[in-house]
Amino acid sequence: MEFGVSASRIFPSTFDGVLRVLKRLRGPNGCPWDKEQTHQSLKEMLLEECYELVEAIEEGDSDKIVEELGDVILNVAFHANIAEEQNEFTTEQVFAGLIDKLVRRHPHVFSGLRVSGSAEVVANWDAIKQRERGADESVLDGVPKTMPALSYAQTIQRRAARTGFDWEDFKGVLDKVSEEVAEIHAARSDEQREQELGDLLFSVVNACRWMGVEAEAALRHANLRFHGRFTGMENLSRQRELDFRQLSLDEKEGLWQEIKESENPANQG
Repeated sequence: MEFGVSASRIFPSTFDGVLRVLKRLRGPNGCPWDKEQTHQSLKEMLLEECYELVEAIEEGDSDKIVEELGDVILNVAFHANIAEEQNEFTTEQVFAGLIDKLVRRHPHVFSGLRVSGSAEVVANWDAIKQRERGADESVLDGVPKTMPALSYAQTIQRRAARTGFDWEDFKGVLDKVSEEVAEIHAARSDEQREQELGDLLFSVVNACRWMGVEAEAALRHANLRFHGRFTGMENLSRQRELDFRQLSLDEKEGLWQEIKESENPANQG
């Protein structure tokens, strides 16, 4: 392929086109790095690309979403290609399994079942999923324990709540948060403190769930705010020829409030 020639004129702009490119990359005259990759070696890359896609979605950057979706699809294609090479399974099996599952779990669309709304759709989905797994399986089974802890907590809380194991109202949720704070104060050992802090985090995640807030996203946004404000404090110090590390805590707090105040659009004119 000559430089300057659009790759889409040689490879179709489809998932099959991506697979064809990968077959070339992993072929006899392909790329040494691509040929070395395995399911195991690509795990972290897939996770990283998923996070980059989430970031692009949160930023609302369409061009970036296009790019990051492509990177995620590349990883999916990579695993499919490796599996075919090793005779584990085929791409067709992946798509067939997905299509069968979607049709099976949407009887209100494909089998004429009548539903009252999305809540009943979710309940039916859970019931069908439970039948597929068997009566002895927990509703919590299948949630990857390698998920980020906040996401994992919120996911298993949602699943438990759909069985009816939940607080009656939001007051009970907030009371539980306060109870966990008190238990941290009462803890007498490092082990107890770690346990009670974990319980507090779990309870705060539950409050997020009740308020319709994604705990992982809320903490990511808080991290970004802290990063922006802290680096803003450092920048102000440099502009004023101050050594940030040598400032007193009160002086640093003053810079923090100054940066925080500047974020308010009403103060910008």
